[in-house]
Parts: sequence; structure tokens; C-alpha cells
Amino acid sequence: MAKKRVRNSCKAIIIRDGKLLVQVNQEDGGEPWMILPGGGQHHGETIIEAVQRECMEEIAVEVHVKGLRFMREYIGAHHEFADTDSHRHQFEFIFACTIADDAEPREGEVPDDGQIGIEWIPLEELDRHSFYPKALVPHLQRPILDGVIYLGDAN
Repeated sequence: MAKKRVRNSCKAIIIRDGKLLVQVNQEDGGEPWMILPGGGQHHGETIIEAVQRECMEEIAVEVHVKGLRFMREYIGAHHEFADTDSHRHQFEFIFACTIADDAEPREGEVPDDGQIGIEWIPLEELDRHSFYPKALVPHLQRPILDGVIYLGDAN
């Protein structure tokens, strides 16, 4: 059984021309699903350093962190993937980020297990995809307001 612990994670919201940059994953031949680029914080690095490192590893671009926009918890035992995620308790920091205008994201040199690509998804179509966390979709489909929104224990 996996060790139970709380894990810090960081994600990047990168929007260009009304489209959101997402990481596409697939496991065991199942249906593809999408998440924001980013991942776990390493011991000794700040959460800003973590999102920058994770984006370089997964989407091969340097991100400029503009500000914290959302915080989310994911307690696996409470959600649809409880049979495989019951040991997970993750706290996510979700940042608004930018990339250089001429940057062309691509799969990085250290992709996540199950990562099969990256895509730009029009914001108005986001709710038609298997995007996680689902609770973030309505917030992304309207202008991001100042301040930080706590999404709670959401998937």
C-alpha cells in the first residue's frame, strides 16, 4: 500500500489567444484526460521554483509566474478514483503564468508517466473534455478575478 502523506503540487494556467495549454494523459489504454502542466514540489525548492521546473520538464517552456489564483485539495478517498487514489491527499497551488510570445510548447524531456502530449484547448470547449480538476472549469471560462479562490476538496 502506498504511503499516506500530504503532497504539495503546483500547476500553471497558461492561456494564449483564448486557449488553455493542457497536458494530455492516458493510462492503461483508457480514455485520454487532461490536466494543467505542473507537479510535485521537491524538498528545498519554493512552490514558484517547482512550477517553473515542472513546466520545463513537461512542456519544455520557461514560464513566468504572475500570481496565485486558485488553491485546491484533492483527498483521493472522497472522489471517483477512490479505488486507486485513496492514499492521495494533495494540496495544489494553481498559478496564472505566461510564456514568451514566440515560445512553442512541446512534450518536455521529463514527461509524467502516462503523458502522451500537450494541446491548446479553446476555453469555451473545456467542459467538453475530460479535464481535471472539473471544479476549475467554470472559473477558467470566465475572466480570472483578483485574489485567490479556494476550490476545496475538489476533483
